[in-house]
Amino acid sequence: MQNKSIIVALDTVTLNETSSIIAELDPSKCMVKVGSVLFNAEGRAALDLVANAGFEIFFDLKFHDIPNTVKSSIESFESFPIKFFTVHLSGGKSMLAAAKEAAELINAGCIGVSVLTSLSNEEANTVYTRSIENTVCDMFELAKISGCAGVVCSPLELNLAQAAIPNLIKITPGIRAGQNKKDDQTRTLSAKAAITQGADFLVIGRPITEAKDIGAAFDEIYHSIYE
Repeated sequence: MQNKSIIVALDTVTLNETSSIIAELDPSKCMVKVGSVLFNAEGRAALDLVANAGFEIFFDLKFHDIPNTVKSSIESFESFPIKFFTVHLSGGKSMLAAAKEAAELINAGCIGVSVLTSLSNEEANTVYTRSIENTVCDMFELAKISGCAGVVCSPLELNLAQAAIPNLIKITPGIRAGQNKKDDQTRTLSAKAAITQGADFLVIGRPITEAKDIGAAFDEIYHSIYE
């Protein structure tokens, strides 16, 4: 069986664009992420498209609402091959408990989002009135006691996650093929470095989906990890 540690982020806005991307990918080598951009544009048709192509889904809507609303929302996706879905850990214990119940019904892993990788330390201090390190450590503890299957965290917090929640899944966005590109992700790392530091799954979007040759870009990153 092929290793499927890479989750390709489908941050497109049309089914045609999505179809073109997944045609270049192998569902035995990766999962795909359906997030708010694609889902808000195309709805459940986007889930149908990737499911029918044989892909497992990382459903990244970052659910965050009152517990009953979160539970009902998640349960409504029972018919799709969702491997993991995301919730904001800042929603608190009651919301996370409701999400875990829903996860058991749809047979998917509940993954808690800690601090968005776009936030700098200065912004985190403004939002949380404390450092990123202190914030994510508390959120990791909340994920553990709430029964989450894992967390989403920046690759730069993988060492903290390994120490605090060694048995939980670590899903890492902010992966870049090179470190010179400027974009809205501020806390990034290469794919190989993230896996070496303890990431179980890597969410990779633009370095693959914006490449001239999507298949070749994927293969380059894949082989950089496993060969």
